[in-house]
Amino acid sequence: MRIAEVRWLGWLLLLLANLAAPALAAPPTAAQDEFIPPEQAFKYTVEYDGARVTVRWNVTPGYYLYRKRLGIESEDAATTIGAVQFPKGETHTDEYFGEQEIYRGAFEISAPVSGAPAAQSLALVLKLQGCADAGLCYPPLRWKTSVSTTSSPSALTSAFASRAAASLPASSVPSNSGDFLPVDQAFRLDAVADGPDRVRIIWEIAPDYYLYRERLKVATDSNQVQLGAWTLPKGETKTDEYFGTQEVYHDELIALLPVSRAAGAAIELPLRVTYQGCAEAGLCYPPETRLLPVTLPASTTASAAGASGSTATTGTGGFVSEQDRLALLIRDGNIWLVLATFFGIGLLLAFTPCVLPMVPILSGLIAGQGANVTTRRAFALSLAYVLGMALTNTLAGVAAAAAGQQVQAIFQQTWIIVLFGLLFVVLALSMFGTFTIQMPSAIQSRLTDVSNQQRAGTYGGVAMMGALSALIVTACVAPAMIATLTVMSQTGDVVRGGSALFVMSLGMGAPLLILGASAGRWLPRAGAWMDTVKKLFGVLMLGVAAWMFARIVPERWALLLWAVPALAAGWLLWTEVKPASWRGWSLRAAGVLAALWGVALIAGAVLGGKDPLAPIPQLAARHTGLEFQRVKTLADLERAVATAAAGKRAVMLDFYADWCVSCKEMEKYTFTEATVRGALRDVVLLQADVTANDADDQALLRHFGIFGPPTIAFYGPDGVERRNYRVVGFLKAEPFAAIAVQATAPTLRP
Repeated sequence: MRIAEVRWLGWLLLLLANLAAPALAAPPTAAQDEFIPPEQAFKYTVEYDGARVTVRWNVTPGYYLYRKRLGIESEDAATTIGAVQFPKGETHTDEYFGEQEIYRGAFEISAPVSGAPAAQSLALVLKLQGCADAGLCYPPLRWKTSVSTTSSPSALTSAFASRAAASLPASSVPSNSGDFLPVDQAFRLDAVADGPDRVRIIWEIAPDYYLYRERLKVATDSNQVQLGAWTLPKGETKTDEYFGTQEVYHDELIALLPVSRAAGAAIELPLRVTYQGCAEAGLCYPPETRLLPVTLPASTTASAAGASGSTATTGTGGFVSEQDRLALLIRDGNIWLVLATFFGIGLLLAFTPCVLPMVPILSGLIAGQGANVTTRRAFALSLAYVLGMALTNTLAGVAAAAAGQQVQAIFQQTWIIVLFGLLFVVLALSMFGTFTIQMPSAIQSRLTDVSNQQRAGTYGGVAMMGALSALIVTACVAPAMIATLTVMSQTGDVVRGGSALFVMSLGMGAPLLILGASAGRWLPRAGAWMDTVKKLFGVLMLGVAAWMFARIVPERWALLLWAVPALAAGWLLWTEVKPASWRGWSLRAAGVLAALWGVALIAGAVLGGKDPLAPIPQLAARHTGLEFQRVKTLADLERAVATAAAGKRAVMLDFYADWCVSCKEMEKYTFTEATVRGALRDVVLLQADVTANDADDQALLRHFGIFGPPTIAFYGPDGVERRNYRVVGFLKAEPFAAIAVQATAPTLRP
């Protein structure tokens, strides 16, 4: 036996002795309790017929080779190996590379050869990587071999000893007598309570070993707590053949894990910690999961943590965002308190710009019923509209939580907005009497017979309009919406989250129900006034159309869009209203003001104005907003954050979309205030415009685990996101400035 072979078998036996240790044990196959060298696991022969080289593999049972890791190369630069032909393999899913095609047993691969040397042998390099079903994966290997070129066909059977030494690079043989540590000795793991609402997880990493950051996970089966996003230190960058460029840890790793819990006695917290690491010498261990019991001491107050399951960092400050407080309420609070709270939130949202466009839509639908509409029917139509809106919001929320994205964003595509806006233009023209929308007489007569028996009439159509309004007209993100989506996506509890979302939508629709209940009294019963009222609702429909088209045109042209309903209102009130009383004169005066506003809008568009409420830029108060640097992809963001961290500067990232009403509010009413600009004076301002909702936008939203704009994230001067300071939805200047000061401070308060 050669000396090289003796050395190989010597360190191999030491390796097998360690791999057989119980601490490392992945379950062995029924017939084996140890691993064999790769040369025994993956035997082969090589043949060359003068034109092609063929490698016949014979894989030992219980082992397999990856197709993507197989290859044939020539050691002679003058010889070219063509494209390798592979047979059909089997599909296998593992924890290393996901779904892969693999080979077991006997199979062969071949490739054409050109420029073969005149020498008597062809020097080759075989590339391979494989694993054992019992849990061990060998490093990527390069085996040197040769095949005769003087006879055809010829074969060379693999020999273990000499090729084994050639196949292993110098770094593959450990310096410490050639043995690898069991996984529990390579990565000593412990977890201890760091107060009543935080856990410290500690890895002691042996020299010449390292852990992958991306392979670290933590979870719990306890229903008494909610885990926050743990704080991980900055690691080292390493490029290896397993996972490409990765962030890894050497020597020691300490992770801080915040915990949400109710006040009360000490509790036992079972943590499931998953990790994976490698030895510098070339061995990668399978992913390991350890169950660590931790006793949290008694707490006199409830605590809240950021969303679990994320590797983003939550700051250790005491601030808890509104969406996190609401998420904790949904998950752990009394269900009746949850429903009452979210109904009240819905009532408040009903008077925001996100919901107000529904008022003219529903009013127009009721007015379109004609002079004989009753209070009962008007209320029933309103209820159908609100239920359509509420059910759609709820179903869209459940779908968004499952898919990890905001479903409403899908409906903000330009062609959908154009079609829906044109629908309101058509409805407005119909109310002006330009034409009458009706079905053929034959169908009308049949519908009349049905309606005589059942007065449901257009309930289905009104409910459909409510559903479309929820998705297209009122696409807004608020803390309450994020809280419900977060609970559903993290816990799978669609009952509590969906119920909160449904009740919140009913709260948003409550003023619409009041409008429906009163419409029978507010709307004229008969006479010329009914035509005037219908035309007024036509003006409101034009306003909704302008509201929608303004999302997809430049701000300057949006002024012209708003001028259309303004001038139409002025013309209508002047021509249709008779000045027979003070009410008539008042309405005519309102018409004059509307017409003047329309003229000002046209003038503002010519002069470069952008704000419909202050169309003449020369007369408008000047407000200096924030100047953002745009980022499109995750790579853009990481570069900008790294640059800011190098200069010890904090970062604010604003997620924005043209169709987001609350984003416009933040731009106009929050970012222009001196207190906000002062708080962000030394902060790097980044903005991600997700209007297009394309693949880059969705990837960015998924990375942060958010459902849509407006969402604002803050990074500390260390380049780590302080997740518990995220702002969702519109926030006034004073409270926003206070949050910004805390979130961008050099250090956080304990």
